[in-house]
Amino acid sequence: MAGSAAVLEDSSLLSRLDRALLPIERFCALLSGLAIFSLMFLAAYSVTGRKFFASPLAGYVDYIEAAMPIIAIMGVSFVQRDGTHVRMDMLVSALKGRVLWFFELISVLLILVLIVALTWGAWDHFDRSFDCARPLCSRDSSIDIGLPIWPSKLVVPIAFGVLCLRLILQAWGYGRALILGLESPVAVPLNLSVAEQARLEAEALEGSD
Repeated sequence: MAGSAAVLEDSSLLSRLDRALLPIERFCALLSGLAIFSLMFLAAYSVTGRKFFASPLAGYVDYIEAAMPIIAIMGVSFVQRDGTHVRMDMLVSALKGRVLWFFELISVLLILVLIVALTWGAWDHFDRSFDCARPLCSRDSSIDIGLPIWPSKLVVPIAFGVLCLRLILQAWGYGRALILGLESPVAVPLNLSVAEQARLEAEALEGSD
C-alpha cells in the first residue's frame, strides 16, 4: 500500500533532472484534477436540465468516456515520484541499505519494461485512430454525439511517456544508491517513520506561521 515518503534534492545532475521533470508532472496532475472538476460540473448541469427542463446534457456519457483517460492516467507519474502510488511495501519497508535499493531497482526496471511496452501499444492505438484526411482528423468517434476519439487515445502515450522518464530517473537513483551504498539517495521516494512524518508536519506548520 502507499505510505508517506520524501524525495531529497541536491545539486547533482540527477536531482536537477528530477526537479526539471516535476513541473511537467504537476501540470499533468492539474489536468487530471480539472477533468474531474469538469465532469462534476457536467453532471450537475445534466441533472439540473433533466429535473427542471426535461432536457439532460446531450452526449454526457461521451464526455465521460473522453475524459476518463485524463482522470485515470495523467497524474500517475506525479504520484510515482513521491511514492504515494499504490505499492506493496510490507516486505520492502523491512529492508535496509543495498538490499533495499536492489529490490527497489528491480521493481522499477520491471515497471519500466511494462510501461515502455504499453506506451508503444498506446501510440499504435492512437495512430490507427488519427487521420487528417478525414473530418476532425478522426477515423472513429463516440456513439452518441460523434466526438473524435483520437485526443483521448493520445493522452495515454503522453502520460506513459512522462512516466517512463520518471522511472528512468528513479532507476538511475536506485542504481546509484546501490553502487555507492548511499543511505539517503536523491530523486527517489524514501519511506518516513512516524517520528519523521511528525517532525516534517511540525516544520511545515511552523513555516506557515
